[in-house]
Amino acid sequence: MNYATIKYCDIANGEGVRTSLFVSGCRRGCPFCFNEAAWNFKAGTAFTPEVEDQIIASLAPSYIDGLTVLGGEPMEPENQAGLVDFLERVRKEYSRSAGKTIWIYTGDVLEAELLEGGRHHTEFTDRILATADILVDGPFVQELHDISLRFRGSSNQRIIDVPATLARIANGVDRAQAVALWQDDPLYAERGM
Repeated sequence: MNYATIKYCDIANGEGVRTSLFVSGCRRGCPFCFNEAAWNFKAGTAFTPEVEDQIIASLAPSYIDGLTVLGGEPMEPENQAGLVDFLERVRKEYSRSAGKTIWIYTGDVLEAELLEGGRHHTEFTDRILATADILVDGPFVQELHDISLRFRGSSNQRIIDVPATLARIANGVDRAQAVALWQDDPLYAERGM
């Protein structure tokens, strides 16, 4: 797997101050994508163990709230294979109780494309979702673009509380009804989700 860039101390792609990993490769090709340069799977630099170590180290300071993975498309099958062990390592070294979160951005719709039977559900998907706190899902749609939305580009995209959603599915809630949306700080939530 390659990555296009890494942003340290990023405040645009998730709550708080984050390290953001932009993976390379996306077949979706959304018109007006903000990161068209990362569509090519060969763009950027190889995601090596040394790069993993640098990202892990960058998450250590108390002012860093977590890791965000976006792209490109992290949930392309090739990228899932390249990310799964790394994300499990991040979760092992920085547990939820330590206050570090993992956000993943995808153009896929969770219940249609990432859960079992979906076109991007692979042998790695469930493991990746188990590491995630937040999944921002859905393709960018220019006609629904709204600059006032936090952490997403268009109003069709959702900010999903992954652990709550997976718990609801495990408890038998139909996956079409199981999605639990993330609750933003009340200061920012007045526009609704």
